[in-house]
Amino acid sequence: MTDANRAAYANRATYAGDGDAPDASAADGAAPDGVHKRTYGLNVEMERMHMAGKTIGIEQPILSRNERLAEQLRTRFAENKIFVVNVLSSPGSGKTSTILATNERLRGRYRCAVIEGDIASDVDAVTMKEAGMPAIQINTGGLCHLEGNMIGQAVDAFEAGVGLDDIDVIFIENVGNLVCPVDFDLGENLSIMILSVPEGDDKPLKYPGIFQHAGALLLNKVDVAPAFDFDMDEYGRTLDDLNPRAPRFSVSATRGTGMDEWCDWLVGRIEAARA
Repeated sequence: MTDANRAAYANRATYAGDGDAPDASAADGAAPDGVHKRTYGLNVEMERMHMAGKTIGIEQPILSRNERLAEQLRTRFAENKIFVVNVLSSPGSGKTSTILATNERLRGRYRCAVIEGDIASDVDAVTMKEAGMPAIQINTGGLCHLEGNMIGQAVDAFEAGVGLDDIDVIFIENVGNLVCPVDFDLGENLSIMILSVPEGDDKPLKYPGIFQHAGALLLNKVDVAPAFDFDMDEYGRTLDDLNPRAPRFSVSATRGTGMDEWCDWLVGRIEAARA
């Protein structure tokens, strides 16, 4: 593959704008218009190093920067008495419906807001706003997780729009992914993992890191369990090995099953953080 073809491939793989992907001639070090600049730069540099027969480590500098930003966010949230929940799951597990059902039970006590993370679209943010919650949409343009700088900009938008004094709880609906989000601290008080019954009881075995990372584990869509070959006992045994300390909740966000128990526990965590 020629250098020009490699550059064209990198451009197309990271293009986040409208219309056709940029021409390969733009790959001279600066990201073309519409391209996610950080992803573009990493892809191009990794391609160049690959051609030179070398390997570079990019993970540590990125994570170190994110950790610094996360600590700044954590301080900012604490100063404003905002409790932050990072909601993790694969696509389709029911993050949005769980947040909506949780807000319904908390809204008489706390003012909730949402940061929505998606590769594209603002569908979920619109849904949250229609439910009466301030919502900020972050489109990552291909990245499989949210990062501290993105959350910082969203919090700035909340401060300018509604004021942080009018927010008690922020739910961060992370990008649907079972791998990448675990590595990126967002300054949250709590991370929760939502698995849905249709995904299968073997997900914790295949993606153990996210289940070990979570401070609470929600099994959603239990109302349809009879229609699926989901082994509850095997699921429980796997979690006993991976994360025995995290509380577990079996819920149906749309039908309300188990949601009161989950919300009662969450209120306890919020009040403990505010004390």
